[in-house]
Amino acid sequence: MKTVAWVSTARRDLKSLPTTVVNEIGHQLFRVQCGLEPTDWKPLPIVGPGAREIRVRQKAGTFRVIYASHLPGKIHVLHCFQKKTRKTAASDIGLARARLRAIRSETPHEV
Repeated sequence: MKTVAWVSTARRDLKSLPTTVVNEIGHQLFRVQCGLEPTDWKPLPIVGPGAREIRVRQKAGTFRVIYASHLPGKIHVLHCFQKKTRKTAASDIGLARARLRAIRSETPHEV
């Protein structure tokens, strides 16, 4: 089973979301840990190779988790946020991209 590595403030950002959303995201990340696909996701090549987005839609709003799981044994959660517009904000994409780049610079032989 892969371990979850929280990058920068991603875990704190997740905990600031509504409890039902946190529970659903936890369930989806567990699926990824077990080698399964999340129930609603899409690749996010604009962030970088191997980046994916988990999509959660609830009455409280639309929420996203951007993660990378292409490293053996690890899932890097890059960013968690509530989506406010139809298109993902450039600031959210840029933040996830910068965090993935930071991981690459720390472990260039693995990413």
